[in-house]
This record gives sequence, structure tokens and C-alpha cells, in this order.
Amino acid sequence: MTPPTALIPDPIVENAAPVAKAKSGSCGCSSSTPAINEMDERLRTRIEKHPCYSEEAHHHYARMHVAVAPACNIQCNYCNRKYDCANESRPGVVSELLTPEEAAHKVLVIAGKIPQMTVLGIAGPGDPLANPEKTFRTFELIADKAPDIKLCLSTNGLMLPDYVDRIKQLNVDHVTITINMVDPEIGTKIYPWVHYRRKRYKGLDAARILHERQMEGLQALQEADILCKVNSVMIPGINDDHLVEVNKAIRARGAFLHNIMPLISAPEHGTHFGLTGQRGPTPKELKSLQDQCAGNMKMMRHCRQCRADAVGLLGEDRSQEFTKEKFMEMPVEYSLEKRQEVHASIEQAKEALKQTKAKIALAAKPVDSPKILVAVATKGGGLVNQHFGHAKEFMIYEVDANEARFVGHRKIDHYCQGGYGEEASLDGIIQTIADCKAVLVSKIGHCPQEELQKAGIRSVEAYDVIEKVARDFYDEYLKTV
Repeated sequence: MTPPTALIPDPIVENAAPVAKAKSGSCGCSSSTPAINEMDERLRTRIEKHPCYSEEAHHHYARMHVAVAPACNIQCNYCNRKYDCANESRPGVVSELLTPEEAAHKVLVIAGKIPQMTVLGIAGPGDPLANPEKTFRTFELIADKAPDIKLCLSTNGLMLPDYVDRIKQLNVDHVTITINMVDPEIGTKIYPWVHYRRKRYKGLDAARILHERQMEGLQALQEADILCKVNSVMIPGINDDHLVEVNKAIRARGAFLHNIMPLISAPEHGTHFGLTGQRGPTPKELKSLQDQCAGNMKMMRHCRQCRADAVGLLGEDRSQEFTKEKFMEMPVEYSLEKRQEVHASIEQAKEALKQTKAKIALAAKPVDSPKILVAVATKGGGLVNQHFGHAKEFMIYEVDANEARFVGHRKIDHYCQGGYGEEASLDGIIQTIADCKAVLVSKIGHCPQEELQKAGIRSVEAYDVIEKVARDFYDEYLKTV
């Protein structure tokens, strides 16, 4: 069946707005995406405090999501939205749903208690633009009370073309679209159905509608001068090879950043892919694809695939500190002046870090040298500053004689449980970082140090800038090779 071209209001989408042509503009990255150091000052300002759009910012600034959008208008084979769930960390999962008024109160409470929180995102647990009244009302309330907080939303793109003007009016400067295919045939393996204009479509019709709307929305964002990040889920055997074509297509339509994420697939999540045994990519497969696409446009490698109610720095989740029962009893202590003071001190720390990195780069002698991977335990700030036993993830750096370059992160089971090390957790950690030559930590116990050594992984204790510790280790490593 051929999908209709007439635009008819859809009952699942609240009060759909008419399509209007977006104002022209440029996000600074239409046909080619410049490196950060080549960006114009305006673009740099737009991303410098957004932890998702700037790898540097994610060491210092926090974000939060509010779960005000329960309805969704498509079904993805990797998604199973869960409510009242506190122990799963993946998109589409929340502990509780909020009204716009509750969400605004939560944002103001957290903005006071976590002044380094700079971004408020709406990412679900459904699709924000399938719940436009709730989404836009939330943005209106927050923009009025906390104008310094950046607003962003994540969408599947189906209804995006209808709302670009409204997004622009609300000064939502960052939009993420999840685009997993540009070939509808491949889309049929990912999306069982799409609900569009009062009708449910399946198979090729569904995938074709979604693809066309995503491309239209992406183009409209570019014309409206709204920065766009594209998320793509890497699904081995289905779209892994195809994502190179996705990368080219989104670059041509002005996407600023491409985030290729691994499929999260486990039977206990209750997703179609989880129940049918579809595997996710290995870290090596993911890095290879990211590297392949990196020459085309800027890649995001620090994504943590957050819950739809996540709070804190990327890599940490403080959402359970701010449940509805708790935050509704907390007073609002939002202070623009206090937040600006904290941000000023963060910028000073970033500048000092930048100068240290510049000295490291200046000391480098460009040579052709082997590359190795190292794992880093960090609590943020661009430093090696976390105890091995306290780490829940490692940041992975690729190091050679010229540079130490962040290439990804890997989640691990917490080693220290109640003050004691868990042998099973250690085995899993060693498997997770088996391709790394060292783990850089602020402190590590004798037992895990010995076991890592047996596996060929050096333990390096330090409290310093990540790049400096990594390069110092590399110099020592070369002497032993």
C-alpha cells in the first residue's frame, strides 16, 4: 500500500502543528564539519557547555533528562519502554513519569544543587514530538525560570518537520535524531511499524515514511540554524555496513555530530532483538566503524546511552537522589549568580587543563609509532582521579608517540562491593579491557594489580591530566617492547 501524501492530524500526536518553512541559516557544518579548533567562536560558544556535543565539556558539565513524554509513534526492535524501573541503564527506561510542572520544579531544584548542570533534555521515555504539548510546556516553564539552561530534545524524527518552527521559537538549540537507515529495505528489519497521520503502517511503507520524514526534518534543522546530532544504533548483520551510507547522507544534510552507538541487547530487557538473540557489536567492531566514518564528519565517542531520566555527569546517574517523592519536598535554590560563579571556576580549570595539554603536544616529536590502548578510571575533570575499585566504567584512550586520543568508554561491574573486591567482577573487568596495555587509576589494591599483571595489563597509579599520564606510560612502554 502506498502511504498517503495528504497531511491528516494524528490522534497519537497531540495537536499537530502545520508545516512551515524554517528560516535559513547555517550551523557551521553543512557540507563539511570543521574540527573544534577550526570552529567559529559562535559555534564554539553553542557547544562548549553541552556535555553531549563537546567531548571536552563532558568532563566538567552535567545534564539531566525529564520524563514527560510517554507516548511513541514508532516501534523499534531494540526498544522496550519501562516505567518504575530503577535498575536498568539504557534509553527508554525511567523510574517515574512527570507532568511539565513537576519536571520544571525538578529542573530548578537540581540546577541549584548541581550548578554545573547546563543542559535539560527531553528524550522520552517515548518520543517528545509524539507528546508535543507536554514537551513544549516543559520547555516554556524552564526557559522562563532558568534562562541559562540549554534546552534540547531527542526524537525519532517522524514528526520533526511539523515542529521545527516551534522548536526554534523556544530557543531549543540542540536536537538529536535517531537515524538507523537510509535504505527502507534495511529499515524493515529494525522498525515493525510506524503510526503516522491516524494510520499504522508496516514493512516497507513504514520504513519509507520514517526515512523521508527524517531527511526532511534534518534538512529543516539546518535551514533553521539548529545544531543536530544524529544517533545511530549499530546492529551487527543488519545495518553495520550500511551506517557508512547513513553517515554520508546526514553529513550532506548538515548534521553536526554523528553518534554511532552499540546495540544494547539482553533477554531481560524484553526487546525483540533481546528475545531473538541479536547480538550487539564488540568494542573493536564499534571502534572500527566509528574510525571508518570519522574521516567524513565529527564522531561522538563519549555517549553513555542514558536513561530518559538521567541526572549528573555523563557516566554517572544521580536520578535516584531526585525521585518525585524527594524533589517535590526540596526547596528551589536556583541562583543564576551562583551558577555563573561555578561555571567561571570550571572554565578556569578547563583553561589550565588546556595549557597542560598544549605543553604535552609541544613536547611530542611526530614519529611513526605503534598505537596502544589504555583504560582510564576518572570521575571527570579530565584527570586520572578514581580508585580502581570505585570505577563503573573506563574511558579508553588510543596512545602513540604523538598523542593520547579518547576513542570510547566501556562499562564494567563495580569491583568493590561493601569494601571487598569481587573476584567475578574482576574477571569481567579483565575481559572488558583485555586489549589494553595499562589501566590508569588514582589507586589500586594489591590483589587486582596482581591479576591484571598476569593478564598483561599494567597498573599505573597517578593523579594527573589523563593525556600526561597516558603519554608517560607510553614512553616507558616503548622501552620494554
